[in-house]
Amino acid sequence: MRIVFPIFEGLTALDAVGPYEVLRMLPAADVVFAAAEPGPVTDGAGLLTLTATAAFADVTEADVLVVPGGPGARANLGNEALLDWIRRIDATTAWTTSVCTGSLLLGAAGLLEGLRATSHWSATDLLESYGATYTEQRVVEQRRIITAAGVSSGIDMALRLAELIAGPVAAQALQLAIEYDPQPPFDAGSYAKAPQAAKDYLASR
Repeated sequence: MRIVFPIFEGLTALDAVGPYEVLRMLPAADVVFAAAEPGPVTDGAGLLTLTATAAFADVTEADVLVVPGGPGARANLGNEALLDWIRRIDATTAWTTSVCTGSLLLGAAGLLEGLRATSHWSATDLLESYGATYTEQRVVEQRRIITAAGVSSGIDMALRLAELIAGPVAAQALQLAIEYDPQPPFDAGSYAKAPQAAKDYLASR
């Protein structure tokens, strides 16, 4: 089962790495990190590098497509070569998914028209400009397209995808393998729940 992650300069690393840690353990998983050219790709903070093992041109099909987000996702919304590649791969997939603002790339590729979808809370208006209806859920399933909200929700999405592919027992085993048992010290993980002071702090940065 081929699982393809398109990566690009300026991505948010956890958008890709979180789902990768889950999905790589699926039976017969063949994980591919693809970019415009094979080689290093730097994250949005400019501090962490992931390595693409294949060029987009060399990847023509996938069973699962996982599109990460980050500043680089927004920067690529007009990149027709990337959007066309996403369209072509989507035509071959059993599941097309995104994490965070990766859903904007799906939207720009025309894949979310008329669907419910989610993204990072800062991108709701832009998401809807592509014909999607923003839904304030951590993971949104529409037919064979699954979108996840901001960054850490990619792990939730991957576990749900693992359940759809391999069943609940396998998904629970993968959750146990990564000891994913969230107990955050603050209840500020969504825009609706975060205190105003936290929102103001982000706005000032």
